This record gives sequence, C-alpha cells and structure tokens, in this order.
Amino acid sequence: MSQRRINVRGIIYKNGKIFAQKLKSKDGARNYWSTPGGGLDDGEDLLTGLHREMIEETGVAPQIGRLLYIQQFGDSEKEYLEFFFHITNADDYEKVDLASTSHGLIEVAEHGFIDPNVETILPSGLQKFDFEKYTKSIEPVVIMNEL
Repeated sequence: MSQRRINVRGIIYKNGKIFAQKLKSKDGARNYWSTPGGGLDDGEDLLTGLHREMIEETGVAPQIGRLLYIQQFGDSEKEYLEFFFHITNADDYEKVDLASTSHGLIEVAEHGFIDPNVETILPSGLQKFDFEKYTKSIEPVVIMNEL
C-alpha cells in the first residue's frame, strides 16, 4: 500500500437511529448505508473537511462534536483512515433536501434516519456501536484497525 486516503464522516444520532445514506452506483444504489462525509482535499484539516463534506451531501451545516470512532483499513492499492465525529444538531437533518446541495443529487440515492441494528451500515462496527454511551458521556475513541 503506497497511498493513503483520509476520510471524515459525521455520526448523527437521534432516538436510537443514525442518519445515513445509500450512495449511487452504476446499477442504482449500493446495498449498504454509510454516514455522510468523504475524502479530505490536499492540505485540508479534519474539521474543515467534515464541515465541507456534510454541506455538499446534505445541505446542512454541521455542529461538530467530539471524535467518536476511527477506522483504518486497506486493500491492495490503498490504506484508508476514517475519522467519525459526533454531529450534535441532529434535528436539522430531519428534512434534508438533496436538491439544495452541490453533490447530493449526484451521489446520494437514499437518505434518512435508520436503525443500525436492522439495516446494513458500513463500517460494520457501527452496527454494534453503543451510540447512546458514546454520545452522552466521555468514553475513549474507538479505534477499529483492519490492516
């Protein structure tokens, strides 16, 4: 692995559900959900990148809370680092209008609050993640290393 991609993502948690998206693919929509976010631009810091990505995909300015989760994984070509931050203004994501975004209609097939215990969400660690515990208290950051 010679290249590294750094992604930032927002965890928006409300009433036992998490805001997630099914991104578009060549054949329609991917068969799993993911949290909003994406790759950093060259020289961009984590929080600036997350703010930009969230607005591009949802049209909603995030109130960024603390870092909750880090995932590291790789394939034959690239190593990936993903930083998941708590987004504290969950109510603002109840009515996302993809038509008011720069990237939403192009990239997102479906969006909304889902039950991570029922739906397939990636990374898979989010299906068992105790959102209540980590968003309401000061717990250490979860690091999932799959290298």
